[in-house]
Amino acid sequence: MDNDNEIAGDPLAIPHLLPPAPEHPSTVAQFAALATAIAGDRACWAPLVRYDAVSRWYHRLRTGPGYEVWLLSWVPGQGSGRHDHGGSNGLYTVLAGALTEHADGRGSRVLTPGSLRVFAPGYVHEVVNASLDPAVSLHVYFPGLTDMRMYARPHAEPVPRDVLTC
Repeated sequence: MDNDNEIAGDPLAIPHLLPPAPEHPSTVAQFAALATAIAGDRACWAPLVRYDAVSRWYHRLRTGPGYEVWLLSWVPGQGSGRHDHGGSNGLYTVLAGALTEHADGRGSRVLTPGSLRVFAPGYVHEVVNASLDPAVSLHVYFPGLTDMRMYARPHAEPVPRDVLTC
């Protein structure tokens, strides 16, 4: 017996039944999903990675309306210096190796592949490859990065003489 309520053809082919496709990410969750998707597509980024013993290597991987995606590599000992990202929001994820983030007032934490760090404008931090292996990270800035302010490291408190041992 035929069902008279059956839809003929592919209902997804009817444009008004589909939700509008977003032109580009516009929320933190969508940018995080973008970073996670790129991270999972190793064939997209792995062939591009280069390592530079003198300075961190970086490559702008993608741009879109109001955002950009950067791929960075870090050999052991390389760091970003203490900085913020001007008026940009952002996030980064580690693709390979491990990176240590030192954030003002928040201490340090080690990020490994799959870790995701989100930050707002004015967030001051330093990222360092403190491991013995190279690392690769993916950074998304929205709006695109136009200013990266560098800061001097705060001076360490002097150690009292009676605490020093020989």
